[in-house]
Amino acid sequence: MAEQESLEFGKADFVLMDTVSMPEFMANLRLRFEKGRIYTFIGEVVVSVNPYKSLNIYGRDTIEQYKGRELYERPPHLFAIADAAYKAMKRRSKDTCIVISGESGAGKTEASKYIMQYIAAITNPSQRAEVERVKNMLLKSNCVLEAFGNAKTNRNDNSSRFGKYMDINFDFKGDPIGGHINNYLLEKSRVIVQQPGERSFHSFYQLLQGGSEQMLRSLHLQKSLSSYNYIHVGAQLKSSINDAAEFKVVADAMKVIGFKPEETQTVYKILAAILHLGNLKFVVDGDTPLIENGKVVPIIAELLSTKTDMVEKALLYRTVATGRDIIDKQHTEQEASYGRDAFAKAIYERLFCWIVTRINDIIEVKNYDTTIHGKNTVIGVLDIYGFEIFDNNSFEQFCINYCNEKLQQLFIQLVLKQEQEEYEREGIPWKHIDYFNNQIIVDLVEQQHKGIIAILDDACMNVGKVTDEMFLEALNSKLGKHGHFSSRKLCASDKILEFDRDFRIRHYAGDVVYSVIGFIDKNKDTLFQDFKRLLYNSSNPVLKNMWPEGKLSITEVTKRPLTAATLFKNSMIALVDNLASKEPYYVRCIKPNDKKSPQIFDDERCRHQVEYLGLLENVRVRRAGFAFRQTYEKFLHRYKMISEFTWPNHDLPSDKEAVKKLIEHCGFQDDVAYGKTKIFIRTPRTLFTLEELRAQMLIRIVLFLQKVWRGTLARMRYKRTKAALTIIRYYRHYKVKSYIHEVARRFHGVKTMKDHGKHVKWPTPPKVLRRFEEALQAIFNRWRASQLIKSLPASDLPQVRAKVAAMEMLKGQRADLGLQRAWEGNYLASKPDTPQTSGTFVPVANELKRKDKYMNILFSCHVRKVNRFSKVEDRAIFVTDRHLYKMDPTKQYKVMKTIPLYNLTGLSVSNGKDQLVVFHTKDNKDLIVCLFSKQPTHESRIGELVGVLVNHFKRCKDPSPSLRTTTPSVMLLFSWTSDRCSVEPTNEKRHLQVNVTNPVQCSLHGKKCTVSVETRINQPEPDFTKNRSGFILSVPGN
Repeated sequence: MAEQESLEFGKADFVLMDTVSMPEFMANLRLRFEKGRIYTFIGEVVVSVNPYKSLNIYGRDTIEQYKGRELYERPPHLFAIADAAYKAMKRRSKDTCIVISGESGAGKTEASKYIMQYIAAITNPSQRAEVERVKNMLLKSNCVLEAFGNAKTNRNDNSSRFGKYMDINFDFKGDPIGGHINNYLLEKSRVIVQQPGERSFHSFYQLLQGGSEQMLRSLHLQKSLSSYNYIHVGAQLKSSINDAAEFKVVADAMKVIGFKPEETQTVYKILAAILHLGNLKFVVDGDTPLIENGKVVPIIAELLSTKTDMVEKALLYRTVATGRDIIDKQHTEQEASYGRDAFAKAIYERLFCWIVTRINDIIEVKNYDTTIHGKNTVIGVLDIYGFEIFDNNSFEQFCINYCNEKLQQLFIQLVLKQEQEEYEREGIPWKHIDYFNNQIIVDLVEQQHKGIIAILDDACMNVGKVTDEMFLEALNSKLGKHGHFSSRKLCASDKILEFDRDFRIRHYAGDVVYSVIGFIDKNKDTLFQDFKRLLYNSSNPVLKNMWPEGKLSITEVTKRPLTAATLFKNSMIALVDNLASKEPYYVRCIKPNDKKSPQIFDDERCRHQVEYLGLLENVRVRRAGFAFRQTYEKFLHRYKMISEFTWPNHDLPSDKEAVKKLIEHCGFQDDVAYGKTKIFIRTPRTLFTLEELRAQMLIRIVLFLQKVWRGTLARMRYKRTKAALTIIRYYRHYKVKSYIHEVARRFHGVKTMKDHGKHVKWPTPPKVLRRFEEALQAIFNRWRASQLIKSLPASDLPQVRAKVAAMEMLKGQRADLGLQRAWEGNYLASKPDTPQTSGTFVPVANELKRKDKYMNILFSCHVRKVNRFSKVEDRAIFVTDRHLYKMDPTKQYKVMKTIPLYNLTGLSVSNGKDQLVVFHTKDNKDLIVCLFSKQPTHESRIGELVGVLVNHFKRCKDPSPSLRTTTPSVMLLFSWTSDRCSVEPTNEKRHLQVNVTNPVQCSLHGKKCTVSVETRINQPEPDFTKNRSGFILSVPGN
């Protein structure tokens, strides 16, 4: 049985209904349709309801869910039937077939395509190129046959107007190696006439809508559908099929299958020729027949690769042999029109048969030797027209409904046969099932000498003019007493039937009224020999091969050809014999409504289809007293957890004994029967109870398995973790030892090296020693630094400390710190820097030392300053360990301003190459200067000024200022430790900030302003200018 779905979706198998009745069957069918479950089982038969919308249930994920699974393991689906047929073929090397039936618009064609898609998806796991080629061609053949054999009808936009049976051949590994297609009864009358609301075959519309302008010109066609008499009826109809897009798809498919370009072009020419034939008009001038629009004839001749005069003669005359004489008999206007239409229908039918033959030539199995390659097995897929009841039912509907009678007979016979054989095989008493046996209807149609087809053939063979009314009279006289046949003459009170026109057959699917008009002509299927000779003599080899009988001489006597009805009857008998030799699987398609709506379920419409498809009888036959049967092994595998005697494994002599024990344990022994290999369960309720017990036990089993498995996983994880930790511990020990030994090896003798190990490359440490490596490198760097410092003269140490301080403060903030040169500090006393005034400065400096008691000169330099009045002047600054002096070099370095160092709160410098410095003070009277050197020019002294001040403050104590960079906001704190700092003692902690930014913020007598730096190309030397927010320092750009 199918995997149990929730009851909200109804029963997944009609066999499991509580009572087998039409109301319950229809209620379950409706519920599943409304819940989006379009498939339902009847045992091993799938009932499919057309959803009239796209469903996401055919993708790769769904295919994987059904691959290799039993029917009862998954919810109902086409893929379940396809997989069952494939497994039966592969496991038992048995030919199988899938019979898809239902009326027009029920979804048979789509079902066959999904089945083909599934078989293609699950085969050829090794991706062999040849198998992929065959699969691709089998799938592509579908769209080609649909284009030339399908049409829009009032019931279906893509109705198959022919029957198709496809055999797919498989090798011993189960991979497709070829195939063969049989086609049945193409509705060729659709070429020349269609009922209102319907179209001709798709191929005509696809050519006109999808062909390029150049192609249409070469075929003398135009895109307007209404320009052609044969198809103008459906020209304005809307269809869900995109003709232009499908034209390209079909052309690509023909190319993939293997049609040559010239063959494809011939196909288009034949379609164009048929369209032009329909536009021919005949008139009679006296006794002479003429073609009114004669300009069309040369076009037809060109397209068919024949001569114009021969085409015209074949259309207007008929060559007749009387003894040894040959005469040309003129057509009447009616005969010419009949001949033209017959010619058009025959050309299209031959074209369609040629396409099928051409596909078969390409996809058929070649050079297959069973002794070498193993047994060649087959899966057949039958997609054939469904039962049809139209307002006007003619010869085609008669044949189609006869076909459905034959298939229904086969269905009932095979299902009954399978059931009876299974019961006998298992030793279960067979219960007779009442069902409608439609053999009586089949005999009514096909019986030798007495059936309708035999009577129709007799009427066609009579000498002289035979009319459809005469045929109906023959039916009345020979079948008047048959219970399933009636006409107006036989039932005079039945006003539904017309005198001398209608007859009724009581089919298994319902009563159908047929009109005899056209039966004789369609059965004769007359085509004048002149047309056959015309196309046989075509210079186009494809056309010539389509008409081999055209080579017969005019005087040659031939055997009377079989009629269309007899040919169809023979093909149906052969088809049924073929299907009966295979293991059948069925898909029964149902059309939910006539409006093609995904939301309407027409109860009366569906009930009628359920009745004529015999689905209720199928349920009764399937149950036959027992709703469910399964082999002991599979039954035990599914339900053994219910009983303690069978879980987890039984110790009884056989699976049959174990199943008996399980059933007795549950108390169902009175509702089952035991066969030789299977158990049979009588009522669905027992099965549902078993499923409920199984579902309850599965929860406990799953929890138990989860507990055991989680415990197992935890133990395995613990052991792995413990082992991993042990390995990691020993490995870490090894890596640490290896690293220490490698460091010791590389740095051995480092004391004797000139660079004290600077060139030695550190080995890569293990991850666990990265912080240790950082500490070790810091220790080594300190040791190396100490060694280098020991080698330095004592006089150089202050300069080194200042450079280190400058680098700590400004590294990454300014490009040039001046670290590569010697720092002189007191540049005002340097003759290279101030050759004229150095002698003047020294006495002033000595006087200030005497007066202010400073001990060391930290820095001195010429500057350009700007004050709050925007006055720019050249000055000098002199920084000692106690004060900052601003001097005027033009007045013999007269001290203009003295700032105690303890009054400084910070410095600001820019992040460029300029020499801007702002000294910030407690009283907000900042000093804004730009350092400059006279020799060498543009020497950077900012780093030196910052370094000596920072170094000085580091070595002093008390206020403990901090030096902070605000760009990028990194603060470094230095504690003053020296007791030699000669600044004013205070216990207040204050901060000395060093700001690196542009623009520089400052305060002039409490007024906030900014100093920004700009580079100018032709600026000779740095200079300050006033702007709205403060000042701009313009510096040379070169």
